[in-house]
Amino acid sequence: MLSLQFLLTALVVVLAPGAGVIYTLAIGLGQGRRAAIWAALGCTFGIVPHLAAAMLGLAALLHTSAVLFTTVKLAGALYLLWLAFQALRATGALSVAASPRRESGPRTARRGALLNILNPKLSLFFLALLPPFLSGAPETARAEMMLLGGVFMAMTFAVFVVYGLFAARARDWLLGSERAMRWLNRSFAAIFALLAGRLAMERA
Repeated sequence: MLSLQFLLTALVVVLAPGAGVIYTLAIGLGQGRRAAIWAALGCTFGIVPHLAAAMLGLAALLHTSAVLFTTVKLAGALYLLWLAFQALRATGALSVAASPRRESGPRTARRGALLNILNPKLSLFFLALLPPFLSGAPETARAEMMLLGGVFMAMTFAVFVVYGLFAARARDWLLGSERAMRWLNRSFAAIFALLAGRLAMERA
């Protein structure tokens, strides 16, 4: 069940730079260590609905319902475009600036959670990732999926915190360069816009 193969597979997936990683990096660069940890926490908890959907069989419904899948993915794409706008605005929540706009940790976490909640591919991902690592016993399948999902979430939080703390340290090096901060803001905006386009083109 909790095999080395699963741990390695999960680690590779978590390390891959997706929307959650980019968000955590942007928050760490823009607002520092504390905010980066809140961002990592929010992104991690944004996994819970998708894990629950996979456990309860709702992920399959999302896969078969074109209307539901399209609605969620378009909402997610619009949200990513909003984040791109926030990176470009001088006072935006994702803007990297010498004097950033400080916000509460829970608000940073909510934004990160919503980022993952509005990604319907996560439900399908868990539906594909977890079953091959189950023992095959129907009576323990749900408990096993919960354990594997919990391990995946713990790994997500740990890796995202490392990304966020690295970004927060890099912030100290960048504060003296207006050019570097402008480049970062434009880069984050472009990445979120590209992720929005890719999500809008996804098919169930």
